[in-house]
Amino acid sequence: MSVRFTAKARKGTVALAVAVGLALGAAGCGGGDGGGDKKPGSSASASNSTGSQPSAQDGQSATPLAELSGPSGLLLQVTSAVRDSGGFLTVNANMKNDGSQTVVVPVALRGDETEIVKHGTSLGGATLVDSQGKKRYYVLRDTDGRPLTTTDLNQIQAGQTIPVFMQFPAPPTSTTEVTLQLPTFSSGTIKISG
Repeated sequence: MSVRFTAKARKGTVALAVAVGLALGAAGCGGGDGGGDKKPGSSASASNSTGSQPSAQDGQSATPLAELSGPSGLLLQVTSAVRDSGGFLTVNANMKNDGSQTVVVPVALRGDETEIVKHGTSLGGATLVDSQGKKRYYVLRDTDGRPLTTTDLNQIQAGQTIPVFMQFPAPPTSTTEVTLQLPTFSSGTIKISG
C-alpha cells in the first residue's frame, strides 16, 4: 500500500513540476514587458512599437546611411535599409536628441491619415520615394490599421538615443536607392541592402 501511495505521490509531484515549468515558459514567451505585440529590443516607453518585429540591430552599419535633421535638435540616423524575402523593406534608425533640453517628439511624424492618427504617435508619416521607378511607398499597416513603425514616441531627453524602425513595401530589386522623407525632418537618400 505504501509503495503504491509513494508512486502516485511521485507522479503527482512530477506532473506539478511539469505544469509549473510550462507556465513559467509561457510567461517568459509573452515578452515580460507588458507589450506582447510590442517591438523587442526597444528601450523606454518612448520606443514601443506594434506589428512586425524586426531587430534594431539587423544589418546596421557603424556609419549612418543618412542623417535627417529635425526640429529642436532631433536627428534621425538611418543605420540600415534591408529588403527581406517577404516583400518588405525595413528601415532601422536611431532617433537622437542632439540638443541640450528634453524635446517633445512632433505629432506630425505620424502623418495625417485617419487610420494611422487614431493609433497614437508613431513614425507613420514616413515615406520612401523611388525616383527611378517614379513611385512613393507609405509605411505598412497591420490588419487593425496600426502603422508598422515604432510607436508611443513622446519625449526624448537631451543626449538620449532611441532605436526606431519603419517598414515599407519593398521597391523592385532593380531599385538600390530611395529617399526617406519624414514630416518636419530633412530628406535623405539611403542605399538598400538585401
